[in-house]
Amino acid sequence: MAPGSGLLLCAPLALLLLAMAPDSASPAAASEGACLQYTNKTCEECLKNVSCLWCSSNKKCMDYPVKNLFPPRSLCELSSARWGVCWVNFEALIITMSVVGGVILVALCICCYCCCRKKKSKKPDKEDEKAAREREQRRVRQEERRAEMKSRHDEIRKKYGLFKEDNPYAKFEN
Repeated sequence: MAPGSGLLLCAPLALLLLAMAPDSASPAAASEGACLQYTNKTCEECLKNVSCLWCSSNKKCMDYPVKNLFPPRSLCELSSARWGVCWVNFEALIITMSVVGGVILVALCICCYCCCRKKKSKKPDKEDEKAAREREQRRVRQEERRAEMKSRHDEIRKKYGLFKEDNPYAKFEN
């Protein structure tokens, strides 16, 4: 290792640890119930603290109920609840995430289908090989039958004097 490279490796790690360390002066580390002081103020002020939930219908700022994934309707309707940013309510978030998840699932299914189909088409299966062998055998038999029929027809032509010779003047030479 080059001198000073240890410092380059440790610097991002130290910054990450400092960012993750709890800060007693931050609003997120405030005691429970600290969100109530932002009631009847603005949504932006309430949501500066990430542990707060804003209910726009009654302009109430409350602690986010972390035991539930979504806030219960007894606290606030999903269409009025805001968390993180003021312009997205939970109802729109649920619909959007459902649509995005559905699109991702459909895309994955289509990709899996296409990949499986492509693998299947690349490798000829036993039925395709059998059909190819049968076609080749039929072609060979047909060629044999054609050659046999041609020789039989040539014999009949010779017998009756209808055989076309290579040199048409050969009859006159004798």
